[in-house]
Amino acid sequence: QVQLVESGGGLVQPGGSPRLSCAASGSIFSINAMRWYRQAPGKQRELVAVITSGGIGDYADSVKGRFTISRDNANNTVYLQMNSLKPEDTAVYYCNADVREKYRVGYYSRWGQGTQVTVSS
Repeated sequence: QVQLVESGGGLVQPGGSPRLSCAASGSIFSINAMRWYRQAPGKQRELVAVITSGGIGDYADSVKGRFTISRDNANNTVYLQMNSLKPEDTAVYYCNADVREKYRVGYYSRWGQGTQVTVSS
């Protein structure tokens, strides 16, 4: 079993700079791409940022220049540094990873439970 656990959300003032973390644990052989998604009330889940196993990141246009994705491969952890937050960044943020488990062939998509980020004064 593999678990992804996010942390770092909460109530943030506009312009704030929280950092989200997502730690993967369990029977992990390797992790390929890791991603952050978000879902605002009444909207579809959208991809915010993705990072390859080699550390190359890419971003949605809405967060480019404000958010930075990074990872610690030794600890199976991905981060999302969010700067200059706006009220429209309010959403539940989900971690997603392509995980190869021990004793199993292939990579499977795994999700965290989500962490709420609310941007409000």
